[in-house]
Amino acid sequence: MLATPGFMLLDQSLNLVGFNSEAIQILCYPTKPDQIKQQSVFIKDKLNSSLIVHDTRSSSRTLSENGANQLCFVSEYVSGRRRYICRAFRINSSERSNGHSQALMALLLERHSLTTQSLDSLAQQFDLTQRELQTVSLLMEGLTSKEIANRMKISPNTVKAFLRLVMVKMNVSTRSGIVGKIVECKS
Repeated sequence: MLATPGFMLLDQSLNLVGFNSEAIQILCYPTKPDQIKQQSVFIKDKLNSSLIVHDTRSSSRTLSENGANQLCFVSEYVSGRRRYICRAFRINSSERSNGHSQALMALLLERHSLTTQSLDSLAQQFDLTQRELQTVSLLMEGLTSKEIANRMKISPNTVKAFLRLVMVKMNVSTRSGIVGKIVECKS
């Protein structure tokens, strides 16, 4: 079950044209989306403070049109314990404003997850069973033991048992140690 990505559509001045409910959920966490009174103003502020890179030496994705108006977005956004890959796309609109084509930007916040190839590699490297691998994959999405248990349709104690087995196989002693070992292996 894949999480729906957050999506925002911006005009050439970075004014919000539209967004989906997932975008507001990602950006306002841990606050509940229905507690945000002016969602479009909130998203614009979050965009300027967290998604646009003001120091171009940082890790970022750059959007430019003919070398002009370079705009850099972060490549990764962290919301709570979850990581999202930020992808920016320039869209050329067929509508014209003052004789010029109105450029639009689409911003996509996709949940960072392990690829099938990296999961297979991980399973071989640490001799993980399919259920241990599934547990690790959900852990990497930032889910709690209870959330993992709900997804896998098992008890939270069984999840904890799987995680203990994975810790022994990876020679670590904490959940964050599992994540650190995986990140270390990927780079």
